[in-house]
Amino acid sequence: MTKIAFIFPGQGSQSVGMGQQLVENNADCRSFYERANEVLGFSLSDLMLTGPAEELTKTYNAQPALLTTSSMVAHKLKQAGIIPHFTAGHSLGEYSALVASNVLSFEEAVLLVHQRGLYMNEAVPAGKGAMAAILGLGRDELSAVTAAVSATGETVQIANLNCPGQIVISGTAAGVEEASSKAKEAGAKRAIPLVVSGPFHSELMRPAAQQLDAAISAIELQRASIPVISNVTAEPVTDASNIKNLLVEQLYSPVRWEESIQQMIDQGTTIFVECGPGKVLSGLVKKIDRSVTTYCVYDEVTLQQVITELGDAQNG
Repeated sequence: MTKIAFIFPGQGSQSVGMGQQLVENNADCRSFYERANEVLGFSLSDLMLTGPAEELTKTYNAQPALLTTSSMVAHKLKQAGIIPHFTAGHSLGEYSALVASNVLSFEEAVLLVHQRGLYMNEAVPAGKGAMAAILGLGRDELSAVTAAVSATGETVQIANLNCPGQIVISGTAAGVEEASSKAKEAGAKRAIPLVVSGPFHSELMRPAAQQLDAAISAIELQRASIPVISNVTAEPVTDASNIKNLLVEQLYSPVRWEESIQQMIDQGTTIFVECGPGKVLSGLVKKIDRSVTTYCVYDEVTLQQVITELGDAQNG
């Protein structure tokens, strides 16, 4: 049996015009944008379709924008009979995975991630936090570097374990700068500062996690109909109370993406469908295991291609 996973992008994959072809040609798709506008009380769809990019990129706009487009794509695939065996999302993308797995309704999720973005934006003043991608240094070596820098009083830690040779660190601006320098001394090929609005997946996000805990507690999460691979544990989870706790913990814990993908491969997944704008996750998957098949669905052409090819694969 062919096993398929839907994977969902996080912040950084947003772009002005995302989903435009789908919403122009399909009233069912358009309803996702309209429902998001209604729930949020402002025209998110205008930002998504016409910008400006600087406004769309703000974390409290980018998060619901990505979730809206990703949820729309997953809905159309499922409507066509393409049902995944697993779902997973990178950071914010985990919320899109939860919608696809029927843990949250779309309306609940779009409002929740908007709130999440506001909490994250408020947690650390602009310019005080930073993130950087460290290339070519192992996890243990980089952990030793971040621990040494943190011992001096600056917070810095591993934030994303993306794929072999690519790990992201997060923390105070001074901590990330110092750890980037020491990582290169320890053998890293490069240390690339990331253009982000905060030190995501670090201890500095704990205030946001407390607020998020209260917001999630006000929602009745459902048991997942499709197992979701948790960012925090890299294990499949279906229980609603476990999912709630893991979402709170996710804000200040590393995204274990490489392990998450490997978990699905170990359980027989051979096809990964990236639902939403961009191709970042598909690129990471290929760096983890080149033998698997990846698809990116972001417009009518790619949607129909995947429906045709995966319909044949599932029927075969």
